[in-house]
Amino acid sequence: MRLSEFVCFLLIGMTLFGSPALAQTSPDQIKFTRQASKRLIFDAEQTIPLAGIWPEKIIGLSVMHPSTHHLRDSSKVSIKANQLTVQSQLKTETDIWFGGFNPVATYALHLDSSIGKGALGFSFSGSNTKEKLTIKLQFNEQKIKDARLHYTDKEGITTEQSIAVNLSENTVLKGTLYLQMLGSGLVLYLKDEELPQVIGQSDFNTLIDLRKKEYLHSFQSHLYVGLDSGEVKIDRVLMGLTAGVGLADIRAITYEDGSPLLDQGRLWYTMSIRGRALPHHIQGVFSMNPSVFDIKLEGVILFDRKDGLLRNEVASHIFFDRNDKVWKGTTTGFSAYANIDKEEKQLLAVKSERDPRFGFSVMEASPFGVVGDVEDPHILYDSEVGKWRILTCVNEGGYKAIVMESDHWNKGYVKIAGPVAHNSTGTSIQKIGDRLYCFSGSSEREIFIYSYPDLKEVGTLKMDLPPWDKLSGTRVWPNVVQLPEGYPFRYVALMMDRINYPGMAGPNWTYGALYLYHGY
Repeated sequence: MRLSEFVCFLLIGMTLFGSPALAQTSPDQIKFTRQASKRLIFDAEQTIPLAGIWPEKIIGLSVMHPSTHHLRDSSKVSIKANQLTVQSQLKTETDIWFGGFNPVATYALHLDSSIGKGALGFSFSGSNTKEKLTIKLQFNEQKIKDARLHYTDKEGITTEQSIAVNLSENTVLKGTLYLQMLGSGLVLYLKDEELPQVIGQSDFNTLIDLRKKEYLHSFQSHLYVGLDSGEVKIDRVLMGLTAGVGLADIRAITYEDGSPLLDQGRLWYTMSIRGRALPHHIQGVFSMNPSVFDIKLEGVILFDRKDGLLRNEVASHIFFDRNDKVWKGTTTGFSAYANIDKEEKQLLAVKSERDPRFGFSVMEASPFGVVGDVEDPHILYDSEVGKWRILTCVNEGGYKAIVMESDHWNKGYVKIAGPVAHNSTGTSIQKIGDRLYCFSGSSEREIFIYSYPDLKEVGTLKMDLPPWDKLSGTRVWPNVVQLPEGYPFRYVALMMDRINYPGMAGPNWTYGALYLYHGY
């Protein structure tokens, strides 16, 4: 065919059928270029406030922040030079009220100075009950002597134990004390001029399970000051929801068909706010304008299985079902590891009538028959086949991706594809061009791409500067999102590394920093 004949044929085709379709992009041909990286570590600008003591804004101290004195003698509590001062020449124990209670909040004490001998920390208790939990640092002439957990049960029986780690004879009590509460455990940090240092940690669920709703409803939070003889000066006390010391399990919030939720010009993500080990993480919700790197903590979600506990499950996929106007999703039941009575790990179906992205939220959670060592579920409704499908990974000689389907979003799933040959983590389904693809991280220093829904290998993701090096783990979450027209790039990926926070004792899954990539 001569060139003139081909042009004429092409013009006739365009007239009859419109412009020719663009070629389908294969995701292994996209080049992802790193744009930014950052680790959030108790960032003040990310904190969602719950309560606090701001001395410079107090008028009527005894009403705003009433004190309770537990021994025969009372300390003197006052505001001086915009600081809260507690002073005593005799042995005293004082609780100063500052807020309600939240089992996954971070409590921060900004200390100006400590003189003499005593103890300083936080206590949690309710009215008309003997039950009380106190976390405190014992000090003498500014040196920390121990970190202690003191618990009195409802019968008045007391247990006290050291929870100190990494303390030396020369650890000085100054700077900011962070108490990160994690439902069934805690980590205590002290920050002076460098990174917050881990100085205490505990799993206390054999003594008290703060995930029980009764504590959210009845406990209140207090600044605890015990003095043998001395004085402490405090700049402020804060209670809030924070981004902690590491973020992981990053997944875009979507609509029911898997398309990304782009609301208010921002993408929305669930991320695990890392605590310490598997039962200690918290489900956070974040947003980001995809054209820049302005990650913002928007809220925290706990999950209610109607058994009296508010569970801190993570690795969730949340979507808004536009058909019945309900927020739904799936999550991984890691909280099973914190239960005294043995409970099997499983996937859970979650839902909420209220938008769970903002502030402190609770979603209903129910088992739906996917029991065992299964993680990282991603769910969508495939209208072409009229089925709900879940991409997840199951531990069969290592975590391997599988696809399940059902006629219902929250029951009756059967496996239709997989497991794949490669190690898989952070499994997700995303549309590239007009086709859905399956993505997963791995332990093989690659991010694998599979066809949907049959999980045939397509290739690997091309990245400059991936979020790992020769020494760090590579089982990251790909989290690739295709953007609508109008952005300077068509694809965005927000990933994390797997570098743990230093100083933890025992099991430690406290990674990581955030990494932004643009795809071209």
